[in-house]
Amino acid sequence: MRKIRVLLVEDHVVVRESICQLLERESDLMVVGQAGDGEEAVELTRRLTPDVVVMDISMPKLNGIEATKLIKARNPLTAVLILTAYDYDQYIFPLLEVGACGYLLKEVSGGELIEAIRAVYRGESVLHPTVARKVVERFRHLTGPSVRPFDLLTEREMAVLKAAAKGMSNKDIAEELCLSVRTVEAHLGTIFNKLGVGSRTEAVMHALKNGWLVLDDIP
Repeated sequence: MRKIRVLLVEDHVVVRESICQLLERESDLMVVGQAGDGEEAVELTRRLTPDVVVMDISMPKLNGIEATKLIKARNPLTAVLILTAYDYDQYIFPLLEVGACGYLLKEVSGGELIEAIRAVYRGESVLHPTVARKVVERFRHLTGPSVRPFDLLTEREMAVLKAAAKGMSNKDIAEELCLSVRTVEAHLGTIFNKLGVGSRTEAVMHALKNGWLVLDDIP
């Protein structure tokens, strides 16, 4: 079984080492490197090409926003999962816009972090409930969609997008919509192409900006 290769980026050594020990207990995860600042994170990502970067925000030399932007520009296939103590809007939205596919607060359990790493590796988006609510609140006062959803997406594709917005895995979406996992993956690929995005998070953000999703669509 191929292991998920993880790079840890955290300037507090004790925290970083604790997370490393947690992840290395899992048979499908392998920590391939650790960085204590943003510049080192960018360089190690370039050299090690990890599958997932677990990234803090407030760090020396280069903050998490700028580091994520550079990582996604140079290593677009690497998933960036933010793990931070901060749920400020000035961090959340810039990070999602530059390509972070997950945003967790440090109050999550070790098990939740592990499952989030697996989810972003599969191409899914993971947002802490507090963060998801903030995203919805940002866009819920729109007067109306600039483009109607069914001008671009089919009814089935919209159902898949709504399920993805709830944080459901491809397997769960398949079960809810009575589809195969392969069909769900194909629908998501088509959605990304139609919307001109590269991830679930970007697709959900696009739908929110256009008023296609409402508060009840997000957990």
